[in-house]
Amino acid sequence: MKIANENIKETKELDEYSKEELVDECKMLRNQVQELNEKMNWMMGQIRLDKQKQFGSSSEKTDHEQMSLFFNEAEGAADLKAKEPEFEEITFKRKKHKGKREEDLAGLPTEVIEYKLPEEKQECPECSEKLHVMSKEVRRELVIIPAQLKVVEHVKYIYSCRNCEKNNISVPILKAQAPEPVIKGSVASASLVAGIMNNKYVNALPLNRQEQELDRYGISISKQNMANWMIYCSKNWLEPLYEAMKKVLQSQDVLFADETTVQVLKEPGRKAETNSYMWLYRTGAEAPPVVLYEYQTTRSSSHPKRFLNGFKGFLHCDGYQGYHNLSSDITIVGCLAHARRKFDECLKSLSKVEQVGSKAWEGLEFCNLLFEVESKLSESEAEERYQKRLELSKPILDAFLTWLKKMELIIAPKSALGKAVFYTIEQWKYIKNYLLDGRLEISNNRSERSIRPFVIGRGNWMFCNTPKGANASAVIYSILETAKENNLKPINYLTYIFEKMPNINFKDNPEFLNDLLPWSNKLPEDCKQQKKDSQSSAQ
Repeated sequence: MKIANENIKETKELDEYSKEELVDECKMLRNQVQELNEKMNWMMGQIRLDKQKQFGSSSEKTDHEQMSLFFNEAEGAADLKAKEPEFEEITFKRKKHKGKREEDLAGLPTEVIEYKLPEEKQECPECSEKLHVMSKEVRRELVIIPAQLKVVEHVKYIYSCRNCEKNNISVPILKAQAPEPVIKGSVASASLVAGIMNNKYVNALPLNRQEQELDRYGISISKQNMANWMIYCSKNWLEPLYEAMKKVLQSQDVLFADETTVQVLKEPGRKAETNSYMWLYRTGAEAPPVVLYEYQTTRSSSHPKRFLNGFKGFLHCDGYQGYHNLSSDITIVGCLAHARRKFDECLKSLSKVEQVGSKAWEGLEFCNLLFEVESKLSESEAEERYQKRLELSKPILDAFLTWLKKMELIIAPKSALGKAVFYTIEQWKYIKNYLLDGRLEISNNRSERSIRPFVIGRGNWMFCNTPKGANASAVIYSILETAKENNLKPINYLTYIFEKMPNINFKDNPEFLNDLLPWSNKLPEDCKQQKKDSQSSAQ
């Protein structure tokens, strides 16, 4: 009886609503359900993307053939009367090589250990005649020689005249010539400082671990001492080279730039957890390889504006606005790889079923087609590349822009696809600038590759202690990364610098520095990596 009364009461309450009110309430509930579904889909996409970043491959490569099956809207996005892109197929013959192992071992010193029968056993067991060497069986091993520490005493003899000592008031004293040390009053040698720098800045081995390793050899050198050596040698010997390389960099027409965070604990007036920045500038493919880092406390656009003062030409960079108003003499070239990455992340946020034929897939396909053209033109000369891009890449870019503007009208700006589309449209005026010159590149990946060693090192040593240390690190990374780009052995090159620079008057004669720059043909052969046959390397 009670339940029946409640049903009658509810019926009366429903009867109080008009038909229009019920329709409006249904519409409101339907909108709420749609909004909740969109939020749930967004959250599921973020979960899939996070799992992909944590457990999946970081590669942005996609199945081009499978994507092309569903890539049909681009054909209607623009009226392209141009002929289908044609690529010349190039074939060549390779000389057959014995193998990469033989080439790797060829440049190393070889110690031969021979195993022979004793003289008394070199007799035939059948007829007792003398045996002869019929053949040899050779087995080759690669042996590593662990680091060895030794003390080198530099004894400088001082001479005087006994006759003058007996008969004259003044006695001439002559000293034998000896090379100046890398650090006066220190036990540090050029090779020791070079080894410590190489371990930290090339192999990402923090100073405290190097201190422990030296202790296992019975040598006590604190990480504080090693840090002092890094700062001293950076300031006195590497900074002059850094400034010389900076002049070369600023004289180029095409540069690349990027930046990343670094934590410096003891910056005056700043909390230890505050982010500072390591800026990177480098040359392009058709210039002497120069890679320069610069430490700054902020991400302000004033830093690249000051560093690039006097530079005129093209600057590749990402979408950070701090680069976009540097100078009227600088043309910004955007990075299509950043746009592609956003479409790739959008695609990975979808389920496998949703990915096929999706709008994210189509946007990613445009990017892939443009990168495919660049791959085909990688060996072309700059002028040919410029002409081919106008013929092959420009129609794809025009179709891509038409597609983007169409998507802009129908998607939510805050969705994953919306962020990819709106970012690409916002950066379009910079992205398309790579068509202006055949020396330019479609992405800023060149600078990202150069800044990666610092990011890897930062993952090991995590922070710098002082601004002096951060500045020293910037200079040292610059010298070593430029050395690597010029195919030098970093530790050998540093050793050579630290042996030479204390003994030349480069302050009054700065031209002496030209012979020490990483691309100088006057560097000793020991500093250079062994040249390998390019064709065998391609294998």
